Amino acid sequence: MRVLIAGSSGFLGAAVTSALRSAGHDVLRLVRRQPTGPAERAWDPPAGRLAEDALDGVSAVLNLCGRPLAPARWSAARKQLIRDSRLEPTEVLAAAVAEHQIPVLINASAVGYYGDTGATEVDETAAAGTGFLAELCVDWEQATQPAADAGTRVVLLRTGPVLARTGGLLGMLRPVFQAMLGARFGQGEQYLPWIQLTDFTAAVTFAVEHEELSGPVNMCAPNPATNRAFTRALGAAVHRPTPWVAPAFALRALGGQQLEEMLLFGQRAVPAALLRQGFTFEYPELAEALARSTRR
Repeated sequence: MRVLIAGSSGFLGAAVTSALRSAGHDVLRLVRRQPTGPAERAWDPPAGRLAEDALDGVSAVLNLCGRPLAPARWSAARKQLIRDSRLEPTEVLAAAVAEHQIPVLINASAVGYYGDTGATEVDETAAAGTGFLAELCVDWEQATQPAADAGTRVVLLRTGPVLARTGGLLGMLRPVFQAMLGARFGQGEQYLPWIQLTDFTAAVTFAVEHEELSGPVNMCAPNPATNRAFTRALGAAVHRPTPWVAPAFALRALGGQQLEEMLLFGQRAVPAALLRQGFTFEYPELAEALARSTRR
């Protein structure tokens, strides 16, 4: 199958590109510069432009575009940049997919869609929550609607924090924990719907290949952990104590809405759609996932 990927140079995009090629798929990369090889196609999302040959022979489009949520402060300008970096590429690709009648569009989203769920378990049927990230995810997913209206199978990847040796959540946390500064956030009862990188790339490949999978898909392991449990497990994985607590009031005072939503909100999300279609996780348990992701 020929798959066209947007966002292939990022942490997740590079891993997915490699996984799809290893699975035997022909992968083309969208680039915002002059292409330098036969596997690249040019595009300019802000201008709404896509190379004329970008979708030739393509069976699936995968969009993983989006600026990082951290560490820059969420000023009004930064929030707009975060939104534009997700909505503009999605709108361009959804319109192109609809026009060219591409069978599959797999689009990034996030578990932030659910807002703060507390201890309540949520699957893909749960309603959207509140907050900047929830509202962003609602608009992000809505931007794929032209493709769905044209009959394309649309998969919305509601992704949790991805655990890997380099990059992602552990790229930020591991140096802190190794310096013995690892701390739980607030009471630590908020849930973290994590997924190991190997399972993330396998699940994306599964979504490309399985016609039965459509709509929102929680990209997280079956066993989300509380922040308290995650902190202890990561400390154990890097052989460091984790006695510290970052009080909720201090996090709110330091980072306002940004740190509240990113560190104090939690989603007890479970991957019901993937499990229903028979996907098997290689790393369903946190300890094993962290061991895989922290091993040198």
